[in-house]
This record gives sequence, C-alpha cells and structure tokens, in this order.
Amino acid sequence: MDLSIHTTVLPHDDPDAAVAFYRDVLGFEVRKDVGQGAMRWITVGPADQPDVSLLLAPPAVDPGITEAERRTITEMMAKGTYGWILLAAKDLDGTFERARAGGAEVVQEPTEQPYGVRDCAFRDPAGNQIRIQELR
Repeated sequence: MDLSIHTTVLPHDDPDAAVAFYRDVLGFEVRKDVGQGAMRWITVGPADQPDVSLLLAPPAVDPGITEAERRTITEMMAKGTYGWILLAAKDLDGTFERARAGGAEVVQEPTEQPYGVRDCAFRDPAGNQIRIQELR
C-alpha cells in the first residue's frame, strides 16, 4: 500500500476564532473556507507542507448523531477532552512563546517527558488540545 496522511479533523465552535488561532497564532495558511455562519469547514496547514491539512469543522452535524450525543460532544469540547492533535517544531521554546503571546491557553509549558520527548500543550479556542513536540 502507498498511503500518506492527507487531512485530519478537529471541531470548532467559532470559525472566526479558529481561523485567528490557526492562521495568526500557529502560522498556518488558510487553504479553503467553505460554508457560512457557524457552519463553516475551514482547511488550514503549514505553507511548506501543501499535502498535509487540518480540517476545522463544525461538530456533531452528521444527521445520524442523536441529541444526547450532541450534548456529550459539546460538553467534552468545553472540557477540552474531545479533540486533540500532536504537532512538532524544531524550535519548541520559540513556538511556545509565540503561541502564549498570541493568547493561546497554556496547558503545559515545555517539559522533558519521562518517555523521551520534550513537549508543551495549549488549547485552541474550541478547547482542542494542541501538543507540540520538539524535533531533535
């Protein structure tokens, strides 16, 4: 098989805040912005990696999801336990400082983990956890 990672998905509950975070704080380019109001599907990604994207999508819009499931998803997003992504950076400290200066909610400052990586963590405006590992 010849597979590659093309797109992964995180939920958003405020498309304008999501764009501001991923574009202005993390430095991703906005590749597509489809829909209107809160029902927008926004594709972002690193400018130097055109084949790798992150789709920011409204949560729980599948017609097969029950109202109880929608409530659960909303509650989990509010707690920051629904979506997360792991990114990597050569300059972890510089990336951390830029994200903190941009208003990202800090979950963990850069830390050497017992399992052999150095990383930090933030939450995006929807509560998704963004962990960033240092490339060595």
